[in-house]
Amino acid sequence: MAGRAARLVLLAGAAALASGSQGDREPVYRDCVLQCEEQNCSGGALNHFRSRQPIYMSLAGWTCRDDCKYECMWVTVGLYLQEGHKVPQFHGKWPFSRFLFFQEPASAVASFLNGLASLVMLCRYRTFVPASSPMYHTCVAFAWKMDYFCASTVILHSIYLCCVRTVGLQHPAVVSAFRALLLLMLTVHVSYLSLIRFDYGYNLVANVAIGLVNVVWWLAWCLWNQQRLPHVRKCMVVVLLLQGLSLLELLDFPPLFWVLDAHAIWHISTIPVHVLFFSFLEDDSLYLLKESEAKFKLD
Repeated sequence: MAGRAARLVLLAGAAALASGSQGDREPVYRDCVLQCEEQNCSGGALNHFRSRQPIYMSLAGWTCRDDCKYECMWVTVGLYLQEGHKVPQFHGKWPFSRFLFFQEPASAVASFLNGLASLVMLCRYRTFVPASSPMYHTCVAFAWKMDYFCASTVILHSIYLCCVRTVGLQHPAVVSAFRALLLLMLTVHVSYLSLIRFDYGYNLVANVAIGLVNVVWWLAWCLWNQQRLPHVRKCMVVVLLLQGLSLLELLDFPPLFWVLDAHAIWHISTIPVHVLFFSFLEDDSLYLLKESEAKFKLD
């Protein structure tokens, strides 16, 4: 839900610093890259590099310059450690040990497991919840958008989902108007960042603002209905866990064994949260289905 959005919101503030870090500003690193490019990235040397480069690396877009940066990064890290200094960042990132074409293998695996957990729970949801449930199509659409759209879209769609659940079942016209407003907000937001200026500060403030609306709205609804609907406690736990786990992103440390960093740990720790959230969606959709069937019988 808001988990991936919370993570991207926290990272947005750091992104503005990504253009230069201590490691890539070091003369030894820059000289190493320059020398490597001169020796390996032109003429016959470039053809030799391409001939011995694994095909999966070339398909993934790894260039000779990228390879030089990678090798020189480790040369610089070795000198730092040899002199007893702390490991520096390069281009806004910690040094990672590459596996195949994955620059951050642990995060890649954890992201895959996150997506797999969402897919498995979505299939379970579609199996156990009839399409006639009032929230069925909204929940299924939300699940697909979670993995494919940007942070702002995920948060806005979560707000829309909350609006449908809290207001829209009784007042569909209100939901339609609110949906149009959210689409307008998203269009203006994306247009400004894409066509006018990609302002990291503005993007951070915007995502934090709508993220707070999302969290407060869901929590308020959960607290209001926890006595009548015991299953909403699952939703409450999900919201609080995701906000708490997102703080892992603030634990900025060099990757353990050059593989496992706070980003990967965050991904791994949120896998069970997806299971709990879909469990809430399943329980809530079945409850709404029973409620609508009971009203139909009375009518």
